Order: sequence, then structure tokens, then C-alpha cells
Amino acid sequence: MNTLSSYKILTITHKSTQLKNIGNFVLSGIDNDFALQQKLESIKQSLGLDELLYLSTCNRVLFLFTSSDEIDNLFLKRFESEVYPNLASKISLKESSVRYSGDEAIKHLLEVASSTDSMVIGEREILRQLREAYDRCYKVGATGDSIRLAIRLAIEAAKEVYSTTRIGQKPVSVVSLAIRNLLAKKPSKDARIILIGAGQTNTLVGKFLLKYGFHNFVVFNRSLENAKELASMLDCSAYKLDQISKYKGGFDILVTCTAATEPIITNSIYIDLLQNNDDKKILIDLSVPNNIDHSIQNNFFTTYIEIEGLKELVSENIAFRETEINDVQAIINKRLKLFNKIFKARQVELAMKEVPTQIKAIREHAVSSVFKNEVSSLDDDVQELINRMMSYMEKRCIAIPIKAAKEHLAGVVSTKK
Repeated sequence: MNTLSSYKILTITHKSTQLKNIGNFVLSGIDNDFALQQKLESIKQSLGLDELLYLSTCNRVLFLFTSSDEIDNLFLKRFESEVYPNLASKISLKESSVRYSGDEAIKHLLEVASSTDSMVIGEREILRQLREAYDRCYKVGATGDSIRLAIRLAIEAAKEVYSTTRIGQKPVSVVSLAIRNLLAKKPSKDARIILIGAGQTNTLVGKFLLKYGFHNFVVFNRSLENAKELASMLDCSAYKLDQISKYKGGFDILVTCTAATEPIITNSIYIDLLQNNDDKKILIDLSVPNNIDHSIQNNFFTTYIEIEGLKELVSENIAFRETEINDVQAIINKRLKLFNKIFKARQVELAMKEVPTQIKAIREHAVSSVFKNEVSSLDDDVQELINRMMSYMEKRCIAIPIKAAKEHLAGVVSTKK
């Protein structure tokens, strides 16, 4: 039977390392479900994990898994060797990560979902990202019943936090902070804007820019279908990402946010995009790792906005919301106590699923082996009567423990109402 101690979290965040280092821990080459399945299955098999969920955002990489092994130095070495064989020599998983087990792992998951562990406390984007990460990992078969229970708890806790505390009041996100920084530069509303990436982040960027009166957009994305969807909202043209170097429209503002693990905007591509225009450009890079080659800042006339540079604005946001942290922690602690009961009850319920099979096996063994000679010597009518009696007893023996388990589980669940 599983125990709560089997839950583990290994995470790399803005709290444990510099933001620029987090990109080293983002899994590469998992753009489609098949690639993700192959990668997660390889990790599970080599490390002996039962279930595994992978989450990557602009300020964290998180692995939630179940395993009987402790996350000790030996485990970390094995993890780094399997998952990050090409990690830079100056960066180590041990120094860059934080590890949690059992209750502490579940508590941290709830803090993540409730955004109290986010760089921007109170932003709700993390809950959507967590749900999408779970849905994708579940789809490829990497997660099971234990992680399902934990994610459901995290979602319920986050919903209670956002609905009963003020932590989400005046919602702020990394995107809104980046846009605030952009507006401070007072760019023209007619500025030519290139959006690279058509996911949720750039969709939110587009909505903000429309709200503030910008209207001259073009969208590039690996998937042309997704690019067209965002372009439809922005009333602009859409292109596949591999056409970026051939774009002749010029730009004033460049916004990037993709899942790429290598720079998309290199020096040569940037020169192509400039079209011999030496005016100062505004570059906004919301990706981890960065999508824009860092050397561009030094080689060209630019204003560069990235997540690392938003920390001052983040500090203002944290000060406003810190008063709500105690109320959030009270909700998390309440949910954590409930989860201990639900988890134990669920393990009993799962164990009871084996009861019917075991009882049927006992009956079959009794008839075919233990009492084989005695039964075969009886009249047909007597054999039929015994068979009916045993069938009745079998059903009753199966029903009693299962009913007890369900009543116990129902009693536990009812305590949260």
C-alpha cells in the first residue's frame, strides 16, 4: 500500500537559483505528446519512479513524482545524470534545486497552485499552467491515482484561496509587469510589433497591447494554425516561425515567448529583421530560457525587458499581498490535514479492489483441489446446492468489506463539506 511519504517534489525556482539558470533545467525536445511520453517514461524507468509530473513556467521547473526512494545525494546524482547529462559544469542540480517529501511535498504543491511561491504572488496563471501540465502528463500515461489526488487537492485549495482571501486582488502577472515596463518607455501606438510565439503568454500580451491602443502586429509561431488564431484576435498576418528571417516588414517592438530551449532570435536573424533600420528597438523576452541571444543587447541599440529585470516591480507586488499570506497558509494547512485522511481512505479503497479476485480464487481452489474428491463423490443435486451456497457466501464476503471501505471514505470526504 502506498504511503504519503512516497510523494516527492524536486524543483528549481527563482528562490533557489538565478532566473537565467532555470533555463538549463527545462526539458528540451518535448514539443509533442510522443516526445514527452518517451522522455518521462525514460526518467521513470531509470530512476524507478511510479508516477511523474513535469511542470515548466517562466520562473520554475518542477518534478512531482511518487517513489519509495529518498531524495538523497545519490538520488540527485542519478537524477542529474539521467535528466541533465549535459548540464554546464558550473551549475549543479543539488545547488540549484529544493526537495520536498511527504507532507512537505503536498504542502509545497498547494503553495505553488495558490501562487504564494510564485515570483508574482497572487497571479493565477500558475494554476492554469499546473492543470495543463497535469493534463498533458496524464494523457501520455506518466501519472496515476496518487498524483491525480494531489492535483485535485491543489486545484480545490487554490480555488478556495482565490475566492476567500485578497491575495488575488488587483491581479498582477509577469506579463502585466512587462507591459507596465514597456508603457514606461512611451512607445508610439503605431509601433510595429512582432510577436514570436502564440501560446497563452503572448495571447495575454496581445490582449494588453490591444487594451492600450496598439494595433500594428504580426505573429510568428511554429504552428501556423495557432499563429492564425492569435492573429485573428489581433487582426494581423500570421507566419510560420521558420519564415522569420525572410520577414521584410521591420519592427519597433519584439516580444518572444516560446518553449524553445535555444535562442530563436540570433544575431544574424536580428540583422535580417532590422532591414537596415538603426532606430532603438524594444525587446521583451518572457521565455525561460531566453529566446533572444544575449549578445544582441551589446551589439545593437535596444531596450531589453526580461523576467530577471522585473524583480523591483515584483517586490512592490509582494509587499501589497504579504498581509494575506497567513490566511492562505491556514487554508493550506486545513487542506493538508484533510488530504492525509482522504489519501489513507483511498489506499484502503484500492486495496479492497483485490478482495473479489482473492475470494474467487479461494473458492476455485477449494472446489478444484482441497475438497475435490469429496465434492465429486456427491450427487449432482447436492453439488448444485453447495455451488449455490458458495456463490451466495462469495457475494456476501465480497460486499461486506467493500461496503465498509466506501462508508469510511464517504465519512472522510464529508468532513470537508
